[in-house]
Amino acid sequence: MSTRRPAVLVAAALLALTAACGAGASGGPGAADSATDSGTDQTLTVFAAASLAEPMDDLLAMFAEDHPEVSIQPAVYDGSSTLVTQLSEGAHADVLATANTATMDDLVAAFPDQDYQPALFATNTLVIAVPKGNPSGITSLADLNEATFVTCAPEVPCGAAATELFDLAGFEGEPVSMEQNVTAAAERVASGEVDAALVYATDVASRAEELEPVVPDAAAQVVSSYPIVALHGSGLGQELVDLVLSEAGMHVLAGYGFGPPEAG
Repeated sequence: MSTRRPAVLVAAALLALTAACGAGASGGPGAADSATDSGTDQTLTVFAAASLAEPMDDLLAMFAEDHPEVSIQPAVYDGSSTLVTQLSEGAHADVLATANTATMDDLVAAFPDQDYQPALFATNTLVIAVPKGNPSGITSLADLNEATFVTCAPEVPCGAAATELFDLAGFEGEPVSMEQNVTAAAERVASGEVDAALVYATDVASRAEELEPVVPDAAAQVVSSYPIVALHGSGLGQELVDLVLSEAGMHVLAGYGFGPPEAG
């Protein structure tokens, strides 16, 4: 698996030049402040589900190559529900990408005047993450009854998916904790704190040297669809959305194990 690449910032000399021009971006949540008419001072801020960190970093690097005039801020990765709460409370971002449609629906409802139309761009499924070599011999959800395991919190997309999966399988085991994002859940296994975690397949693939997946029988019936939207009329945000939805964007996502968006 390729290593993560941090979001790319423009060169310091360019930042100094734009600062000298006196242009600045305001930070209100309702302002289309990521671009100016002159194009001399532009910033792009992305909020994305934690499971998207690796492909989004790559996509932002691609975006930066084609937009050397843009200052790309370090992307904010966290549980989708946390990101929506932050945006609803006034945080600024140009793009939001969540790990399920229900959480994106909450964002749309929070800004009814914006008429947001999110687009689906990827899918993911749950697996049981276990340490390399599967020392506890976990082969199914039932085996979790004899193990320590974690899930995401139910308000987080990976937690909602786990709840659905458990209901389908009739599994009633209790996790020892519920994490606020999928990266934290995977880390609990990688660090040896627990025997297993319910996480996305892509999170295990990105840590293949530490973790391996066990695919529950009902996993294929619980598919998480990922939507993305440009916020508050951000032109730069829409350009990034277009890149994510492009053939090149789909290629990057597929390289990290994400499936294509479901039709309809």
